[in-house]
Amino acid sequence: MANSPQARKRIRQTARRTEINKSRRTLVRGHIRKVEEAIASGSLDAARDALKAAQPEIMRGANKKVMHKNTASRKISRLAARVNALAT
Repeated sequence: MANSPQARKRIRQTARRTEINKSRRTLVRGHIRKVEEAIASGSLDAARDALKAAQPEIMRGANKKVMHKNTASRKISRLAARVNALAT
């Protein structure tokens, strides 16, 4: 258990940041899920709209250190490739 005031404060800060990061991660995953559902439905317009909404949220998650920048870029790239595959 933390005994110093600094350690107690650090525990409070960590708990607060954990809650914020959880909500951001959930938001990003929800946007990814919407893109995947649109791809599964086969609707090109819906998939493009969902991807257009998801891209800034995924990169925002990377900028806020919820996920690594390369992970975010990889997810966007793979989703975009799947959406573009619907067009053909």
